[in-house]
Amino acid sequence: MYILIEGERYKLELLESLFTDPKFYKVNGLEATVTSVGYYHCFENNKLVFMLPKVFMRDGEKTVLDVTKDELVALAFGTSIKHKIEFNWVRQLSIYFYNSLLEYRKRCIDSKLINDSAAFDLNTNLQEKEYSFLDILLSIINFYKKNKQQILYKHIELTSRHLNKVKWERTIRKSLPIVIGVGTPVYQEPIAKKKLVDNEEELITYFFSIVSYLNSEYNLSIKFDPTYKIIKGRNFDLLCKNGLKKLKNIKYRYFSDVLIKMYKLCELYFSQFDQSNVKKKREDFLSISNYNIVFEDMIDKLFSDDLNDVEVDGISIDQLKNNDDGKIIDHIYSYESLIDTSDIFYIGDSKYYKSNSEAGKVSKYKQFTYAKNVIQFNIDLLNSNNANSIEKVRYRDSLTEGYNVSPNFFIYGYIDDIGNYNNPSIEQKGSVIRSFHFNDRLFDRDTLFVHQYKINFLYVLKAYTSHRDHNTQEFRRQAKQKFRDNFIEFFNDADRSGFTIYNFKHGKDKIEQFVNDNFRLLNGKCFLTNQNELVIAVYKEDKSIKDLVDNNFELKELN
Repeated sequence: MYILIEGERYKLELLESLFTDPKFYKVNGLEATVTSVGYYHCFENNKLVFMLPKVFMRDGEKTVLDVTKDELVALAFGTSIKHKIEFNWVRQLSIYFYNSLLEYRKRCIDSKLINDSAAFDLNTNLQEKEYSFLDILLSIINFYKKNKQQILYKHIELTSRHLNKVKWERTIRKSLPIVIGVGTPVYQEPIAKKKLVDNEEELITYFFSIVSYLNSEYNLSIKFDPTYKIIKGRNFDLLCKNGLKKLKNIKYRYFSDVLIKMYKLCELYFSQFDQSNVKKKREDFLSISNYNIVFEDMIDKLFSDDLNDVEVDGISIDQLKNNDDGKIIDHIYSYESLIDTSDIFYIGDSKYYKSNSEAGKVSKYKQFTYAKNVIQFNIDLLNSNNANSIEKVRYRDSLTEGYNVSPNFFIYGYIDDIGNYNNPSIEQKGSVIRSFHFNDRLFDRDTLFVHQYKINFLYVLKAYTSHRDHNTQEFRRQAKQKFRDNFIEFFNDADRSGFTIYNFKHGKDKIEQFVNDNFRLLNGKCFLTNQNELVIAVYKEDKSIKDLVDNNFELKELN
C-alpha cells in the first residue's frame, strides 16, 4: 500500500509507476504534485494507493507522524518506519477515510446540500452498486476474523466424526494441540488409519488461500494458523485465473449461511481476474480535487444533519446558507444569545489547511461578509410583514436601535494523536479576530468577533460515517454550549474583549425615558434585552459616558 499526501511533491517516476492516468497529479519537471484526495487501485500492478488530505501534513517537511512524506510513501499495513513508530493505525484509517468518500458521494446524490459544481469534482469509475477492490479486501478480512473459529471448529468436528481408530500416542507425540474452553486440548490433525474426504475443504482451501495472500501482500498483521492447506505462488496465480470455473463446479455443495457467504466472497475476488469479462476495469478509484468541500460537509453533518428541513421561527437554514450575492456559508445554526434568552445565529467557516496553519486576511473578510449578510437577511424580515415570524431570533432592538452580538467562528481540522477517533478535542486556536467601524460600539451591526477553534480531524472522519445519532446529538449539544461559554468568558474579561458590561439599575419604567434623553451618547453602546433589561458595553478607552454609567449602571456578568 502507498500513502501520498495532497499538495506534496513526489518524483514523477514514482507517480507514473503507481497511476495509469496522470489526472491525479500535476507534472512539474522531474517532480509532480498530488492534486487529488482519495483511493486508487490498479489491477495491472495490484498497487493500492491512498491520497490523504493535507491536514496530515504539518508546516515544513514533517507529517503529523513526525516522519517525512517520503518515508510515508511505501508504507504497508502493520510495518514501522525506522523501528520507531508502529503503524497499526493504517488499516483503521483507510477504512474510515474510504467510507467518508462513499458517504460524500451518497450525500451528493441524495441531497441538495452540496452544489452541483462541487459534486462534479468527485471522480470515480465505480458505479452505485459496484464493489471496489478495497471493498472486497475488507469484506474478506472481516468475514475471516468473525468466522474463523466457527470454520475451524466445524472442520475439527467433521474430521473427528470420520476418523477410524485414532492413534493417540503418535498424535500427542507428533502434533501440538490448540486449547479451548478451560484448558481443554483439541488436536487438529489426529493420526488415524482412515480419513474420509471433507467435501467442504475445497471451498475453504480457496478462501484461506485468498486470506493468506492478502495477509502477505498487504501486511495485514492477521494471526494466521490455517488448518487447511494453502495454495501459494504460481499455483495461486493459476487459481485466480481459473477460480470462477472451479467455483462453478462446486457451487451446489453448500447450504450453511457461512459457507454461502464464503462462496460469494471468493466469487467476488476471482471475478477481478476474469479475462472473459469485456467490461473488466484496469483500475478503480474514488477521488476529489477540492477536498475542502468534503471537510465542510463533514463539519456540517456534525452540527446539523438535515439542513433543508431545519427552520427557526420560519427561517430556512438553507435560505441563510445561500446568500443573495452568491456566497455560501459553511455552517450556521441557531442557539442561545450571549446577551439574553433570545436566539441568535452562530456562523462558522471550515478551514481546510495543514494541521498548524491559520486563516489569512481573505478568509477573515469573507467571514465578516457572511455575518453581515445574515444580519441583513433578518433585518429584511423584521422590516417586512413577516416580523412576527422572527420573534425568537432577535437581531435589533427597536428602542435603542442596537444590534445583538453575532457570534462567529473558524474551525480547523488537526491531528495530534493518530489513534484518537473518539474524542473531538475541540480547542481554541490563535487569537480572537475583530472587525468594527466604531471601536467603542459593541452593539453595532459592524462590530463582529470571530473565535477560532481546532477539532480532531479523525473524530470528524469517523463521525461522518457513523449512524449513531445519539452520539452526534450529544456532540452538538456540548460543542454549541462550549462556543457560547467561550464567547461569554471573553466578554466577561475586559482585558481580552476591551469592553465592560453594565446593567441599568433604576428599573424598567425609567428605561425608555433614559434612552430617549441620552440617545446620542448611547447609540451602538446599549441594548434592550427581551427581558426588558438595559445593558451597556463600555469600551476601555471611552471616557465620554463615564459619568452617565457611574450614576445609572452597575456591573453585570453574562451567563
